[in-house]
Amino acid sequence: MGSHVSKQMERRKTLHTEKKTLRDMKSSGEEYPGSEYRPADRKNWMSGLNPEKVHINQIVWPGTHDSATNKIGIPLITRPFAQCQSLSIYRQLELGTRLIDIRVQEDRRICHGILVTYSIDVVLKDVKKFLSETQSEIIILEIRTEFGYEDPPEFDKYLESELGELLIPQNDDVFGKTVAELLPKRIICVWKPRKSPQPKAGSPLWSAGFLKDNWINTDLPSTKFDANLKHLSEQPPVSSRKYFYRVENTVTPVADNPVLCVKPVTGRIHGYARLFIAQCFAKGFADRLQVFSTDFIDQDFVDACVGLTHARVEGKA
Repeated sequence: MGSHVSKQMERRKTLHTEKKTLRDMKSSGEEYPGSEYRPADRKNWMSGLNPEKVHINQIVWPGTHDSATNKIGIPLITRPFAQCQSLSIYRQLELGTRLIDIRVQEDRRICHGILVTYSIDVVLKDVKKFLSETQSEIIILEIRTEFGYEDPPEFDKYLESELGELLIPQNDDVFGKTVAELLPKRIICVWKPRKSPQPKAGSPLWSAGFLKDNWINTDLPSTKFDANLKHLSEQPPVSSRKYFYRVENTVTPVADNPVLCVKPVTGRIHGYARLFIAQCFAKGFADRLQVFSTDFIDQDFVDACVGLTHARVEGKA
């Protein structure tokens, strides 16, 4: 018992130090090219940047982590331990989110670990509703089989049937195209099965290697922030990459920490998205930032990503 108490006291001390590190760094400034930009209409922000000018590899995609967890588990009982977003998929897209991260199990229900929520049909309905209300917005739809579960049977055929002509086929050339050149197709759908065959070149679906990241499982904000910078610095610039690379501005509960609810833990890093982008510029590798995801996405996070995208399109970054 004594060693456990001592360990927890040391963790609290470390957490206090890491929070202070980010606060102090933030005081040095969060400005970067495009940081002052605010889209007039977040629902149509790609359209607002001119689809004929915006290349796919210029976009900083605002993404959500564990996107379909707004109704997961039992309210006030299990939900706080697994909920990473409070908005529906439709509301996230309307707010400006352009990458959504979906985890499924074999019965096509959304899950986060052992907790389950609504069917994938709810997600696809929201996606199609949003796209029917907009004309030039492209989204990345990532769907993976959650760890510990089997792949849904014939899921690739299901996705192709449901999304049909909206799907942008897997092709390296997509990265150099403009949004306008891809229209009227609207969805880059990355399907990541655990055991089933990966989608092949030319398929309507994209394979796992086209969306990469380096997941760091920690609840310490400065540790995650620094690791994100390190891994991003090791990537090639977006102009020469033939895959999407994601950075997640999140920290997550870990088993040996008494704070296990997602929102207070991820709140330790949530407000430092603009600082992260500014640090990428300060360290000389802002040209590698591409997909930037968060828990509990908000307007400021979207604006931070859209602002940098605008600066790239205008040749200012």
